[in-house]
Amino acid sequence: MSRITRTTERVIENKGKLLIPYFVAGDPNLRTTLQLMHAVVDQGADIIELGIPFSDPSSDGPIIQRGVERSLQRGTSLNNVLDLVRQFRERNDSTPIVLMGYLNPIEIMGYRQFAILASSAGVDGVLVVDMPPAESVELHTLLRGCEIDTIYLVSPTTSAKRAKQIIALSSGYLYYVSLKGVTGANLSDYDSVRESLTVLDSLTSLPIVIGFGIKDMQSVQAMGSLASGVVIGSALVNKIAELPPTNPQLKSDIQKCTNIIGMARKALNSIN
Repeated sequence: MSRITRTTERVIENKGKLLIPYFVAGDPNLRTTLQLMHAVVDQGADIIELGIPFSDPSSDGPIIQRGVERSLQRGTSLNNVLDLVRQFRERNDSTPIVLMGYLNPIEIMGYRQFAILASSAGVDGVLVVDMPPAESVELHTLLRGCEIDTIYLVSPTTSAKRAKQIIALSSGYLYYVSLKGVTGANLSDYDSVRESLTVLDSLTSLPIVIGFGIKDMQSVQAMGSLASGVVIGSALVNKIAELPPTNPQLKSDIQKCTNIIGMARKALNSIN
């Protein structure tokens, strides 16, 4: 059983909701990212989605794009991201880490090499934003051979037929994109999200988490009540942008930055 599955089963069995923060590795620097990884766990995160910086983040809104730019200005590479996971594992062997990003850096490294290095570093899941499921069989097979879950996006425009194809390749959890725009956009049409999740729930037993557009405690509670959990990205990356340029960061600044995750934890806990 994977670390992700152990975590999701434990949370769901306890009638809880999954809280998954997303932020960009290397924003504003790698040392701060490591501090943030431990801090969000202390604030109640169940799983961490760590963004691999890439120069053309087409699915991301301006807040995360700026976070990617800050990371790339520091020269953050995929190898740096994997080293970061290794360092995190020195103190934490229980919180799942999912790498989320675009295909290009993985292609440059090579699918097999990436799968091997990700596994040895302690990565638990991979979500490639711009890789269609039909074209992902090779990478999927290599990752699964290294006991790494492959996580896919399902959007409001995904047909039931395509959703079945995606689910057949998915493990760990399913990531539902709650709106048609980019990350950080506003979320308001809760009824359509509910309808879409009802269909998906009938097709899979995987936990379904909702991301994109979740930026305040109202949306955390509203979306958390519909799904197995939520992903908070842009709202956290926006807080990271406010950190002072110190390295390492003061513990008080890291705590202030990640308080939004603690607030989200309380909001999710209040649902049940």
